[in-house]
Amino acid sequence: MRFVSAQTRDDPAEKPFLGLLEDDQVHPIPQFREVAAALAAEADLGQLAAEARSGTSLPLSALRLLAPIQPPAMRDCMCFHEHIRNCRPGTFDPKHQKFPAFYISNHNAVIGPEDPVQIPPGCQTFDYELEVCAVLGRELRNPTPEEARAAIAGYTLYIDWSARDLQMEEMTLGLGPAKGKDSATTLGPHFITADELEPRRAGKGFDLHMRASVNGRPVTDGNWKTINWDFGDVIAYAGRGTTLSAGEVLGSGTVGGGCLLEHERTGSGAFSGWLQPGDTVDLDVELLGTLSQTVVEGLPRHPLSSGH
Repeated sequence: MRFVSAQTRDDPAEKPFLGLLEDDQVHPIPQFREVAAALAAEADLGQLAAEARSGTSLPLSALRLLAPIQPPAMRDCMCFHEHIRNCRPGTFDPKHQKFPAFYISNHNAVIGPEDPVQIPPGCQTFDYELEVCAVLGRELRNPTPEEARAAIAGYTLYIDWSARDLQMEEMTLGLGPAKGKDSATTLGPHFITADELEPRRAGKGFDLHMRASVNGRPVTDGNWKTINWDFGDVIAYAGRGTTLSAGEVLGSGTVGGGCLLEHERTGSGAFSGWLQPGDTVDLDVELLGTLSQTVVEGLPRHPLSSGH
């Protein structure tokens, strides 16, 4: 099953609604706005889908798509070791093989597939990161990897828009990333239930291509199956000794070659500069969908009392 959050294009003031997507038609589920709300209410997605099919439908082309999930919390992990090696040539820390490191991201910065992407104030080296994410279907506390895996409701694309200069500056102090990562995270375009991907399971992930281009120039050509941590381990580690809520999102981290920083660090010909206002970034994960987003000028940077 595939679900979207949408509103009609001819009425931008209309209340957004959850919808079941089938054959370019969307069957509205008006009692919920997006997937996380339905999961938090312990709604059965299969039952919602069955009820929606018996009602009306709208053409997908008539709708503006929003983020299909507004999560109560987000964590972003480092599960593709190729990405780590590319970003830090010659300095791979073996602890990455012991546990999937993560940071807590800004769930209030989620944007949808049709939203412009603002460059953060003061950023000169703006980047994208092509990822996927798992969405929890129920509350978990201190789960085993098996319990965690069974609690995954589904998946969507996760695009971690990154201010590299801000990120590097703050991480020299031993904390972060903070302002380098909290300006925008795209989720969407669709939420797809976990059972839909099972026929493509391979290794610790799925045999699904992950690609990205900037202004039509190919940059990323990866595959989910190259991931080094299974989402069961990721969720079990994130939930160790704490509670995770229904609808929470856990990002995979960047697929190998999935950002400009990797290509800049490795001297790849795919790097032709950092993202600028007016650039279009096309991102695709097989079966999960395609995004095309435009980078725009950001808000002004207001100096602190220090002048920074």
